[in-house]
Amino acid sequence: MFLLNWSRIFPKSIHVPDVRARELLRYLGPGILVTVGFIDPGNWAANIAAGADYGYLLLWMVTLSTVMLIVLQHNVAHLGIATGYCLSEAATIFLPKWLSRLVLLSAVGAAIATAVAEILGAAIALRILFDLPLLVGTVAAALTSGVLLLTSSYQRLEKWIVGFVSLIGFSFLLELSLANIDWLQAARGWVTPDIPPGAMPIVMSVLGAVVMPHNLFLHSEIIQSRQWNLEDEAMIQKQLKYEFFDTLFSMLLGWAINSAMILVAAATFYQAGLHVDTLEQAEQMLRPLLGNTASVIFALALLFAGFSSTSTAGMAAGSIFAGIFREPYNIKDVHTRWGVALTYFFAVLVIYFISDPFIGLVYSQIILSIQLPITIFLQIYLTSSHRVMGKYANKLRLKVILAVIGIIVSLLNIGLLIDALTS
Repeated sequence: MFLLNWSRIFPKSIHVPDVRARELLRYLGPGILVTVGFIDPGNWAANIAAGADYGYLLLWMVTLSTVMLIVLQHNVAHLGIATGYCLSEAATIFLPKWLSRLVLLSAVGAAIATAVAEILGAAIALRILFDLPLLVGTVAAALTSGVLLLTSSYQRLEKWIVGFVSLIGFSFLLELSLANIDWLQAARGWVTPDIPPGAMPIVMSVLGAVVMPHNLFLHSEIIQSRQWNLEDEAMIQKQLKYEFFDTLFSMLLGWAINSAMILVAAATFYQAGLHVDTLEQAEQMLRPLLGNTASVIFALALLFAGFSSTSTAGMAAGSIFAGIFREPYNIKDVHTRWGVALTYFFAVLVIYFISDPFIGLVYSQIILSIQLPITIFLQIYLTSSHRVMGKYANKLRLKVILAVIGIIVSLLNIGLLIDALTS
């Protein structure tokens, strides 16, 4: 049987074994739920703006963000497996009360910003497809996602999300086949860091759209819900090892879809010298450039992305809010339901006051990037603590890698602040 041997490629702190490919398929799932969070409508706006305004130059940010994401999601999943706590529960248990509340309330704020982008994206798709007023579509998207959460278990929801992600991925493969991509420039863009003048807000929105704080909470919640920490030592070790492949596969899928968004925008809007201000405008512009088929695919994929990512944002918010009360996510529990309901309510309320939906989408991702260092350093502290993780605490090499990621994100935020003050 075919074996995958990654042990020579990744450091020992990543815990990567030889894995039988057929058996691996049984463990795919949690990573897919997380992946849909960073191919949401907020990503669409950030990536379309990046490709339309700067061509292939900002593809490197998707690559860098995805590499950081793989390390962070893998690390936070280990917290759930080893301790049986999600990130929110662990923060409440192991941090001083005042500090944990401050950190987790900022994470709830990030979840609301995420829900704003995701509900708004679904509402825009409904307006494109069915000419629904934006506010009617907003309420419909929030209610639909709420029903999905109320009626689905994790395993059932995973199947829904896998289906949505597959449709989104297939949609962009079709878009790519219709566009004339300059693959040489794309290859350079993927590996060559470059921040053109005035691009800092877009760079930060791409970062916030890929490395999303609520996804770190969500991944630890989904993993811990399986309660692998209650099994014997051999089972824990096995799950720790298989989890990496679920994360790697899922994050690379997200990288491909996010890259495809920028590639299509660069090959169509940038090459034609067209500036995009709205997602509807992007859909309309695709008609003469790629044909009617591309615009319909665009709108349907946006709808699927909006519904699925709104559901996962609700799950993350419910997990964070329940964790404040030292409880795991449970949609039948009052604290989880309050977390979901409050997040959707405030997201709809914010959308009501947004005058420019496209700018709202982009800036919602900037808000995520600003909160991100808080969540990253919380995660580093908890997963590096022997009091929390026991023998599964981060080794020195992984601590250094995580610290470098936290510093990079912090420096980018400082760059954004400087750019805002000097522009």
